[in-house]
Amino acid sequence: MAQRLPPLPALRAFEAAARLGSLTAAARELLVSHSAVSHQVKQLQDWLGVALFQRTARGLRLTEAGESLAEEPWVAA
Repeated sequence: MAQRLPPLPALRAFEAAARLGSLTAAARELLVSHSAVSHQVKQLQDWLGVALFQRTARGLRLTEAGESLAEEPWVAA
């Protein structure tokens, strides 16, 4: 049985936000709104059942689960 993959737009939004450390910067790069990136990341978190980012006073920080996902070759490539 084939394993389901997460939604591609959600992975794109996560990858950009993880790499850039900002939902706003990811939105600029992807040519979408901040809200769109936020919704995509939330969709991915809901799909996976884990938090991927932690909000800090300085912005976003990847959680342990987020770091693991960001290192996956099918996300980072």
